[in-house]
Amino acid sequence: MLHIALIEPEIPQNTGNVARTCAATGAHLHLVKPLGFAIDDAKLKRAGLDYWHLLNITYYENLADFLRRAPGPCFFFSSKAPRSYTDVHYPPDACLVFGKETAGLPEELLLAHEDSAVRLPIRAEARCLNLSNAVAVGAYEALRQWDFSGLRADGELTRHTWSGYPPAP
Repeated sequence: MLHIALIEPEIPQNTGNVARTCAATGAHLHLVKPLGFAIDDAKLKRAGLDYWHLLNITYYENLADFLRRAPGPCFFFSSKAPRSYTDVHYPPDACLVFGKETAGLPEELLLAHEDSAVRLPIRAEARCLNLSNAVAVGAYEALRQWDFSGLRADGELTRHTWSGYPPAP
């Protein structure tokens, strides 16, 4: 199982979008307090609309609590990290860890985990990607390495079939 951890997320819409990604992929969501919003915030729910029943969420009181109980090998995503997220192998039960929107992960944490600090390549002029976009990119790389195990591999049209004929009534 893939694990996604958000350290002190601040924007409810981002966390809602991440929750939706977790629900769609079967990833376990880990939220580390303090949160910048109430968990029942309407903006949070709207971003993950209709997916909340598919979520598995664990809450932590703070970063130390999370690090003490981390669910598996952690990979710390930061625009400051030394290697690309595609240069590492994500083992089963990998936990992709992301920092808060305004500050990212603490540099001391990144230094303590240099071998597992990774980044998404971006232009030098850009500070970082949106949190929910970064989570989706990282999650799908890990899932790709695992051959998308447990995920649906085909798609269906709603009014047609891929052979060009409408579905049978």
